[in-house]
Amino acid sequence: MLEGLEKMLAKGVDNALLRFGLGKGYLDAGEYARAAEHFQRCLAFDPQYSAAWKLLGKALLEQGDRPAAEQAWQQGIAAAQAHGDKQAEKEMTVFLKRLQRQAPPG
Repeated sequence: MLEGLEKMLAKGVDNALLRFGLGKGYLDAGEYARAAEHFQRCLAFDPQYSAAWKLLGKALLEQGDRPAAEQAWQQGIAAAQAHGDKQAEKEMTVFLKRLQRQAPPG
């Protein structure tokens, strides 16, 4: 799947959906930095893409960047609220609360 999406990108196709697919693929493959990069590009196309905010937060947290993950989820909650996306809003609220309850590592 990733290979096909990367070929599309190389051919000049670039949009929010393609970037979301690449981000999801890299997230699933454990390549968190690449995933975060694609989610950020996705959000440059569509800042209201709540699913991209949700997964960007996960990718950032997996990289150990707790403040950035928290910020992504906060922005994602605002985007979800603006679109009436209750499910995404609930999920990111849970992730955010869970993150805030955890003591920072160290």
